[in-house]
Amino acid sequence: MQNENGENVDLYIPRKCSYTNRLVGAKDHSSVQINVANVDPVTGVSTGEYTPYCLAGYIRFKCEGDMALTTLVKEQDDAVMAAAAAAAAEE
Repeated sequence: MQNENGENVDLYIPRKCSYTNRLVGAKDHSSVQINVANVDPVTGVSTGEYTPYCLAGYIRFKCEGDMALTTLVKEQDDAVMAAAAAAAAEE
C-alpha cells in the first residue's frame, strides 16, 4: 500500500522467487538471496553493481538451486551481450 506521497507504508513486502515466481513466505528459512556481480562485457571487470536473485526453499529442497541460478544468470548475460552488440552495431 502507498500513501499520498507515493511511499511504501507496508510493514512486510514478501519476496518472489526469481526462478518460479512463487512468493517466499516469512517462515521459509531455507530460501536464499544471492547477489551476482555485474561485469563489463568489454573489459571483463566487475562494475561494482550487482543483480540480486532470490531462490525459494522449494527449489533448494528439490536440489535444483544450482540449475535455477545458472539459468537466471545465463538469461541475464544473453540480454547484456545482445544490448552490447546492438550498441556496437550503431557505432
